[in-house]
Amino acid sequence: MTTSYCVVGGGISGLAAAHRLRATLGDAADITIFDPADRLGGLLRTESLGGLSVDVGAEAFIARRREVPALLAELGLADRQRGTTGVRPLLYRNRLLHRLPADTVSGIPSSPASMAGLVDAETLARIAGEPARPLAFEPGSDPALGALVADRFGEQVVASSVDPLIGGVYAGSAATVGLRSAVPGLAALLDEGVPSLTEAVRRTLPATTGVPVFGAISGGYQVLVNALVRSARPRWVQSAVTQIDPVGQGWLLRDASGGHHRADRVVVAVPAPQLARLATGFAPRAAAAASRIDNASSVVVAMAVPAGAAFPDNSGVLVATGERLHAKAITLTSRKWGDRGYGGRVEVLRLSFGRFGDSRIGASDADLLGWSVQDLEAVFGVTVDPIDVRVQRWAAVMPQYRSRHADLIAGLRAALPPTVAVAGNYLDGIGVPACIAAADRAAAAVISATPAP
Repeated sequence: MTTSYCVVGGGISGLAAAHRLRATLGDAADITIFDPADRLGGLLRTESLGGLSVDVGAEAFIARRREVPALLAELGLADRQRGTTGVRPLLYRNRLLHRLPADTVSGIPSSPASMAGLVDAETLARIAGEPARPLAFEPGSDPALGALVADRFGEQVVASSVDPLIGGVYAGSAATVGLRSAVPGLAALLDEGVPSLTEAVRRTLPATTGVPVFGAISGGYQVLVNALVRSARPRWVQSAVTQIDPVGQGWLLRDASGGHHRADRVVVAVPAPQLARLATGFAPRAAAAASRIDNASSVVVAMAVPAGAAFPDNSGVLVATGERLHAKAITLTSRKWGDRGYGGRVEVLRLSFGRFGDSRIGASDADLLGWSVQDLEAVFGVTVDPIDVRVQRWAAVMPQYRSRHADLIAGLRAALPPTVAVAGNYLDGIGVPACIAAADRAAAAVISATPAP
């Protein structure tokens, strides 16, 4: 007998879950994906810009995590994985460009040398003296990352080093992200009684391998999206699910077009606010947990400019807190990945806007483009005349991993019926590898589930 599976959401999480269902069950599964967008892929979106395929959502993945390389190999795409050119990022602080601090973990220094040139002498002395100061850390606690770093090293370290990295990952700030979500390895060492934050950072530093930290896909993430769709062979209902109700030992899904769909198993792979609305009727405790997760919005302004501009040979720039710029980060895409369009005559840049609570992301496309040109001139002293531009808005898609986030998610999952599972970037990590891992977990859960009596 064929078992029917409905996957709500067609982003990377939903597509990865659908692929895993098909790969595990073969033709014995009937798989339907619901997504109202004009294309599947969610935050994975590849556009043509200046003759190049450019990702205007998620751009890269952490190469040392196995999920993306393993999935590419499974899909016959191992040869499409690529690494960076090896050029390093910069940091914009006090209106100057600096090398991104070395020997840090999420921007947390392992020595005063890491912060030289970025913070004042008093802060450098505070960093140097940190190992001698008693550390009162309660095992199992989950303080805000910024509060812990500011207490041990000072506010300047947070503003100049930690916040730029956290803002790039979470579109938030170190003041709100929990230690255990941002740097779980560091939290584990502090639980074990490591006597100082400096020592914990030193023990957490990754080994130098010479292998690029980040990977990408030749042709953009659309290559992965297309392969997942071919593998999963789902039925795509181009509509949002508005209600999920229990019916016997299965489920009835209603969509925004008035359609009704029966399912034996359901994977909900939409952002937390949508899960909160859908689960209110059948899993109120899970809905309440999801409603506690805040989300930030962001905007990417990608532009193609004539090659030859005097940009540095670096992968991009992170912006410290308090600088008079609009963007939070600039990616020198062509320098980072080595791409040039139209026979080397064009290179591509990406500027990222938006942290939690930032109202500027609501600005017009014209304003965002104008700010981008101004920021490039302020940071690099280069005036650009874009050949091609794409402004991509991402509304409320960046979950904020506050303190005790893992506990919140454990409670959310435990409150779901056995034949419903969740996937998404608000669960176990915001990057593509974590989304794939959560999708695999969701698929395995609904496959093995026994319906409630």
